[in-house]
Amino acid sequence: MTIISPTVTACDLHDYRAQMEQAVSFAECVHVDLMDGIFAVTKSPDIETLWLPTGNIRKDMHVMFQHPFHQLKKLLSLGPDMIIIQVEADKESVDNFIKHIKKTRVRLGVALLAPTRPTDPRVAGLIKKSDYVLIFSGHLGFQGSKADLGLLSKVSEIKSINPKVEIGWDGGICLENAKKLAEGGVNVLNIGGAIQKSSNPAESYTKLKEA
Repeated sequence: MTIISPTVTACDLHDYRAQMEQAVSFAECVHVDLMDGIFAVTKSPDIETLWLPTGNIRKDMHVMFQHPFHQLKKLLSLGPDMIIIQVEADKESVDNFIKHIKKTRVRLGVALLAPTRPTDPRVAGLIKKSDYVLIFSGHLGFQGSKADLGLLSKVSEIKSINPKVEIGWDGGICLENAKKLAEGGVNVLNIGGAIQKSSNPAESYTKLKEA
């Protein structure tokens, strides 16, 4: 069954709290975007000021940082179920991040920007080590982008590299394309604007699940 995961993308604590409290009131999974102002042009609040929900809800964090390894201890202290890093970030930092997170119980995810091909030798090597691959079809650090369904071709490429990996999608998901994405092999639909900016977020979430 495909998971619908509301995305929290905030540049200040007030917005972070509002989006988080809204999402956890009805969702089974939440996807938190973190931006460093370098790899992504926007910047999220400092990690020390953030929190993740407790209870029976899956907590995924998408870390859009140029140097993710520098923040690994702080990220782990929040208690996520999975941390997703960008394969295009600093090579040494990515390698160190993966080496150390593999010693923990936190799942490892990697995210691929639209131009990045899974079959690139380095990218394929990272996919083999991962529990999850995020196909990114949006604008880093923003909600409300448009989905490029042509990127669904990456699903078969990813599965040929790591057949057991979970596949997520981020960017432009709405009622009109959610079913096609699920049928195309996407396991987790990370949805920002279509839920957070809706006049009735809980109802939009339910409709997306039904779709």
